[in-house]
Amino acid sequence: MTDRLGSIWEAVAARPRWAALFLGALGATAYPPLGLWPIGLLALAALVALLHGASSWKQAALIGWLFGWTHLTLANNWIATAFTYQAEMPAALGWVAVPLLCIYLAVYPALAAIIAWLAARKTNLIIFGALFAACWIVTEWLRSWVFTGYPWPPLGLMLLGGWEAPGIARLLPWIGTYALSGLALVIAGGLAWLASDRRWGAFLATGVILVVLMVWPAPKQEEGKVRFSLIQPLLKQEELNDPRKFEEQFVRLARLTMPSRDEPRLVLWPESAVPDYLEEGYPQRYYDRMTAAADPAFARQRIGALLGEESILLTGLVHLDIGEQDGVRRALSARNAVSAITPEGDITATYAKAHLVPYGEYLPMRGLLEPIGLSRLVAGTIDYLPGPGPRSFDLGRHGKAGIQICYEIVFSGQVVDRGDRPDYIFNPSNDGWFGSWGPPQHLAQARMRAIEEGLPVLRATTTGISAVVDADGVVRSSIGMGRADRIDGYVPPAKPPTLFARLGNLLPLGWALVLAAASLVAMRRWPV
Repeated sequence: MTDRLGSIWEAVAARPRWAALFLGALGATAYPPLGLWPIGLLALAALVALLHGASSWKQAALIGWLFGWTHLTLANNWIATAFTYQAEMPAALGWVAVPLLCIYLAVYPALAAIIAWLAARKTNLIIFGALFAACWIVTEWLRSWVFTGYPWPPLGLMLLGGWEAPGIARLLPWIGTYALSGLALVIAGGLAWLASDRRWGAFLATGVILVVLMVWPAPKQEEGKVRFSLIQPLLKQEELNDPRKFEEQFVRLARLTMPSRDEPRLVLWPESAVPDYLEEGYPQRYYDRMTAAADPAFARQRIGALLGEESILLTGLVHLDIGEQDGVRRALSARNAVSAITPEGDITATYAKAHLVPYGEYLPMRGLLEPIGLSRLVAGTIDYLPGPGPRSFDLGRHGKAGIQICYEIVFSGQVVDRGDRPDYIFNPSNDGWFGSWGPPQHLAQARMRAIEEGLPVLRATTTGISAVVDADGVVRSSIGMGRADRIDGYVPPAKPPTLFARLGNLLPLGWALVLAAASLVAMRRWPV
């Protein structure tokens, strides 16, 4: 058996390029919706061994890049689905755009591979894996903010357990998301070392321990005090921007929102829930497209009438920035926003999304790309502008709400106003763009934010998956994809600020430094 495995590995190592391509795709199956985390860790173990045996830094770079390219292409395949919901560009372009995007994203795994190989190629696999992990932490953190950032998905996502068990991700309060990615590679390096030394008993024992850690449930939390109604209205993406459907969509929202009992509550609607412009002062032609009357006050009042006494609504909507251009008052830009609306129809607070989606909500280099036929995916011709960053709404009896719109929730360390810590995070989203792979991954990343910040997350989406996640990352209740429904309950309690909540991404960078230092010390004491 051992000889057969050795022969298989020799055949794999003899074709490092093809092996890297295959291992990258295999590793992506560890993420939702498949969740094959044991296969993901084995793929990482094989990657560590393949890099360790590279003949030069150039080959190591190529192995890292090829792994990253297929890994990130498969994990992000949901982006291609978004191209089917716009009419400006061919839908098939999405299946070209994702691999092209990942040509750039794969640079970061390649950088980690180069540094690890140059520094630790003459060590054993476990030390090499630890240094590679340190490099990966830093490069994944860089990927989260360079050129506005795109951290989807972090490698550590594969260590998040099922909906009732946080898995190894329970360590997030003490290490952070990017260090969790490093931990996945440390584990992989250990598995690679055990296999290379033919320590199969220890290899199997490690596997059993990992399974136990992944399925061990979190302790049940007490009930909170803020009552809420979270609405998933099933606003299908192909109908979302159709004016003929606006009134039907509002009626569906209204039916789901009407109070079931006479008690103040927090009502949560998703991103893209309101097609009306609710602010005063726009040119009349913008209001003329409204569903019932060309009157923003009326639109607000009929929304407020659904809430119940002393309740409040948080809903996604669009705000316009009006100015004068060529002598005409018109919308110059827009804001993807969440507003708080009272039963009287008053807007008491507004948050504007800070992390906008390139090519989705704005078109970079518009002067160059628009003439060749490229446009952004969200309907309309004006770009969205970013807001100032995380803010907390003090909603009185309804607690203090932190707001993160759609994919903002994936940016570890950037989701909470640290000077004004909220009681919970509201994450409205329109996941109808994202096919069958995007929504489960999106929910999983929201769970990671809940764990590392020690805050519950409430996700209201147009088509699913909507969920209530407690501060341990446990999904308390949910509405699946393709359903119109609502969740009533009480917001789970927050925990005291975690170490990550206090230090942010200084914490995983500190762990990267610890791993790197420990690896260098180990290289001196136990040279190969």
